[in-house]
Amino acid sequence: MKVALVHDYLREYGGAERVLEVLHEIFPEAPLYTAYYNKKALGSKGETFRGWDIRTSWIQHLPFANKLISPLRIFAPNIFESFNLSEYDLVISSSSAVYFAKSVITKPQTLHISYIHTPPRFLYGYVTSFNYKKHFITRIVGEIMNHYLRIVDFEVSQRPDILVANSKNIQDRIKKFYRRDSIVIYPPVGIDKYPPIVGKMSRKYFLTVGRLVRGKGVDVIIEACGKLGFPLKVVGTGPELENYKSEITNNKNVQFLGSVSDEELIKLYSGAKATILASGDEDFGIVPVESQAAGTPVIAPASGGYLETIIDGKTGILFKGDSGKVTVDSLMEGIKQFSGIKFKTKDCRANARKFSKERFKKEILELIKKNFKKGLDKTL
Repeated sequence: MKVALVHDYLREYGGAERVLEVLHEIFPEAPLYTAYYNKKALGSKGETFRGWDIRTSWIQHLPFANKLISPLRIFAPNIFESFNLSEYDLVISSSSAVYFAKSVITKPQTLHISYIHTPPRFLYGYVTSFNYKKHFITRIVGEIMNHYLRIVDFEVSQRPDILVANSKNIQDRIKKFYRRDSIVIYPPVGIDKYPPIVGKMSRKYFLTVGRLVRGKGVDVIIEACGKLGFPLKVVGTGPELENYKSEITNNKNVQFLGSVSDEELIKLYSGAKATILASGDEDFGIVPVESQAAGTPVIAPASGGYLETIIDGKTGILFKGDSGKVTVDSLMEGIKQFSGIKFKTKDCRANARKFSKERFKKEILELIKKNFKKGLDKTL
């Protein structure tokens, strides 16, 4: 059986790329078709894709291609339609924020499964890292382009044989925007790399992990911990980093750690009182699962994917926002509520196991076998 993987583009490493990495573990010989690949931009994570058969589009050869990714998204469906996938029996596309990898064209007898991390957030009014509405010209151009892309997004979302949602939250969005049913398979988290905790840990600080971009609520977390006088460690980089640093010149309780290795991140999770998150409409969120795998509870809004990964009062606190919004005051109340509860490490780790990599592989393979024609399933 010939298998191909398709992914939007490779220039950063996040939840979507973790899913892609595990799909490649299942099918190590499968080539990867993607619009653009920038190993340098991936930093140390670029080594993850060493030895892969990566096949890029014409964007790869454009001058300043890395800076053109966003404006060229209007051509993204055509880019993926240009790939010739006629030789494959199975195509698995990984589609999320921008580039419509699900728009590839396959022959009728090919099984096309599309893993949907989220319908593109910028098309449907969800907060994104780039605020195109800030300037008059970009707002006008953006609205015209997004109207066109919403139509295209709906049309190409009818092409895959099966849509897989990364959470019930995204399953609801798929039903709303694409009018299609989907199957939920939670993303894989490397639970096994988190060693058992022996003895009592010294937990002296709060932790937040993620890209420092608009909409993630890191500014809210910094302010809330500052007002409460609690030490906070911030893991991650992004365009908002310098803004955050400039706003806390007199707050010695906040420490920015930038990017850290997987080994160091595990230590940071294990030494934290809790991991705090403040994105109001998280698609799924791997960070809370990682935190629980390390035995550390999570403080997060009672919304989005957090409702599926955190057990309120048992593996963390799901706090209510003010009029549906995550605010400094609502987060402070959540932190105060957390301080009054004793959480068990074993409860956190048990909940995290529901999202293991082994479980993901098993469910993906079962889905493929169930939907393949007789005879082909013997090759899996």
